[in-house]
Amino acid sequence: MKKLIFIIISLLILLIIIVLIKTFTYSFKKVSANTTSGWKMIKDDSAIQRLSGGLKIPTVSSGELGDFNYSTFDTIKEYIKNSYPLIYQNAEFAEVNTYGLVFRLKGSNPSLDPILFLSHTDVVPPGDAEVKDKTENIFRPDDQPLPAVSEVSEEWDFGPFSGAVANGRIYGRGSIDMKGMLFSLLESMNNVIKTKYIPQRDIYLAFGFDEEVGGQQGAVKIAEYFRNKNVQFDAVYDEGGLILEKGSVTGINSDIAVIGCAEKGFLSVKIKVKGLGGHSSMPPAESAIGKAAVIMQRLESGQMKPEVTPLINQFFTNVGGSMSFISRMAIANQWLLKPVLLSQLTKNNSTNALVRTTTALTMMKGSDAPNVLSPEVEFIVNFRLLPGNTVKDVKEHIANVTKGFDVEIEEIDSVKEASAVSSSNTRAFQMIEAAIKEIYPTAIATPYLTVGATDAYKYQIVSKNIYRFMPIKINNAEKQSIHSTNEYLSIENYMKMIHYFEFIMRNYDK
Repeated sequence: MKKLIFIIISLLILLIIIVLIKTFTYSFKKVSANTTSGWKMIKDDSAIQRLSGGLKIPTVSSGELGDFNYSTFDTIKEYIKNSYPLIYQNAEFAEVNTYGLVFRLKGSNPSLDPILFLSHTDVVPPGDAEVKDKTENIFRPDDQPLPAVSEVSEEWDFGPFSGAVANGRIYGRGSIDMKGMLFSLLESMNNVIKTKYIPQRDIYLAFGFDEEVGGQQGAVKIAEYFRNKNVQFDAVYDEGGLILEKGSVTGINSDIAVIGCAEKGFLSVKIKVKGLGGHSSMPPAESAIGKAAVIMQRLESGQMKPEVTPLINQFFTNVGGSMSFISRMAIANQWLLKPVLLSQLTKNNSTNALVRTTTALTMMKGSDAPNVLSPEVEFIVNFRLLPGNTVKDVKEHIANVTKGFDVEIEEIDSVKEASAVSSSNTRAFQMIEAAIKEIYPTAIATPYLTVGATDAYKYQIVSKNIYRFMPIKINNAEKQSIHSTNEYLSIENYMKMIHYFEFIMRNYDK
């Protein structure tokens, strides 16, 4: 007995030693000790004013896919043309499906595959929140900047389409999503042209106009336009990741630049559950709504299996160096502690989305009266597919969950598989890292999984190197203002974004 206990204790000691050795020798990315602040912001009032003017144009996409008021899109087309005459004089310009805008700045070496930068002119509706200051034409770029907000406001400081410049910020619907990036790309190309710099490879800009409602008339048509012209890109750059301030991600003690190398798929289904209808005074043992409740409970409690994909494993390898010792130990010893790691990740909404196909119950419809049993109850469930899971996998999962019930299952909205995963071992990714280091030298740049949908997905037909990243540093409250109330972009973020894209345009082949 003593011998057995000795053996067990010895094995436990050996196990602990192995775990500690693996933790201390694991190849976590080194956290930069650089204390410099990076590129110093140079404020450009003219660039700020051009973005302000663009934000005043209410290019709202809503309702049915591609079916909305296009008059404002005519206005912004004309505004861009009048604001950037140098681009129109020196770059090729094409309209795709009337409102898609494509610019091509020719390089000196046509044998090199070009690079493509994406954005979109449309924005989501502003909502009906109150406006504190309704003064028009506010332009105070020299104001002392206010600290970043710490919570999402219930009101707009200035009108959502005022384009107000005050407090060190540029206010308006679309300032972050996505006109800030659109105008920074135009400013960057304009600066390249102004200095008579000629890149080695062609540089393209492509702006869709219906990204917020699926991109079927904008990005899809533009990608097809490129494919029909046999244009293949060395890299495609779009929105997706951000620079998250230190403290924004629990347990990570550093600024993190998360670069989307893939995005999740999308499947929404309507599940109709049938039962016995009639008067509520004589209810059956199992009603349709009761059966639906059982299915919904199964969907939420028995979700698809979580897993640490290679992309997310790379993310943890990069950020783990700034995490606690316990977290580093779990990451370095997944051969032993993966169940513990996954258990912790799935307890948090944000990290849960990184390691599994998520399940979201979103809508439900049953009886129209309190004393009537509906013979049919329907509800909608939305799945966001993890790379590695397929639409077929999800459908089989739904079939297993609903087995034994009388149901009808119908796909609704657009359905798409998870995207391909772009490599981080490319010149295109290295340029992102270099440009981030230029403006935020202490930030950890890492591959990441974009959980939302972007236009980038449509361009898989013309490139295998697709990266989703907007070089702005924001906190959680500022991030939550996207599609919400009081959206703004700081002047500092805007100036740095212009410099970031110009840096890539000028240095891609150096």
